[in-house]
Amino acid sequence: MTREDCRDEESNLAREIKRIGFSCTRCGDCCRPGAGDDNLVMVFPREIRAISEFSGLEATDIAEPYPDTVTLPGDRTVTFGRALRRFYGDCRFLSGSSCLVYPVRPSICRTYPFMLEGSELRIYPCRGLGKPISREDAVRIARDLLTRRAEEEEEIRRIQAVFPTIPPGPGRYLVDGEGVCMQ
Repeated sequence: MTREDCRDEESNLAREIKRIGFSCTRCGDCCRPGAGDDNLVMVFPREIRAISEFSGLEATDIAEPYPDTVTLPGDRTVTFGRALRRFYGDCRFLSGSSCLVYPVRPSICRTYPFMLEGSELRIYPCRGLGKPISREDAVRIARDLLTRRAEEEEEIRRIQAVFPTIPPGPGRYLVDGEGVCMQ
């Protein structure tokens, strides 16, 4: 994809987001179960590190293995990636209706209720939809969506590269773009 194509895609996404409209109401509903999805937030290793540096928490207090697994021959179970921890269904960093790590929140949180599936813009239920949004904020969300998609694609390539290094024999493993570890 050329730079011009990327600028066009960003511009088209921003235009669509502006047309739809969005302004965060700071209700915190997206951080609780029942907000139109399961509020499961996949996080990249760099996002976990940023939250750890900001909060002083250990990585294991921030994220846990993604709940879905794949069973491989040899009685091996594999989880791909991590998700933010939740307590009683709520995001671990929700306090009232505020995010305790707002300045370093994961990219998926910065773009909610918008998501990209390939090149298709998906919109999830949210109280802030339909409200006016500035062009600058629409462009920022569009840029963040495209950045996240590129990061997801890169993470998939890294996982594919380390996947063959999963040891033979029984065990539970977590695989992300930084390698394979035993759970």
